[in-house]
Amino acid sequence: MIKIEIPSPDIVITKKKQLGEPVEAVISSSFGFTEYHRIPRDKGGIILFFNANDELMFVGKARKLRPRVKRHFEDTVSPIKMHRDEVYKIAVIVVEDPTEREIYETYIINHLKAKYNIDKVFYK
Repeated sequence: MIKIEIPSPDIVITKKKQLGEPVEAVISSSFGFTEYHRIPRDKGGIILFFNANDELMFVGKARKLRPRVKRHFEDTVSPIKMHRDEVYKIAVIVVEDPTEREIYETYIINHLKAKYNIDKVFYK
């Protein structure tokens, strides 16, 4: 039997709310995430999207993390396109090896029962 442990996230960003104070800068993202710069641009890994109740919504993998996270909020084919407003927290685990990314993604989807992943689901 193979024992897989889910790595701890390297970066976690949460949705910010505009407080409306006159000195505060306007939040530029329409979905409230302003700390994309903390996510590595040229590293691969696993992306986990959580709602405000800390329930796992979607798990994805990417060769380049930051552009992929941004595309989930911009493109029309993202699996979370109908649920973007629900996303409250994004956790990123840096995993450079493509084979390891595939294994971790499949394991996390099935172990934590990601709500909106339809591929790679074995628990139904």
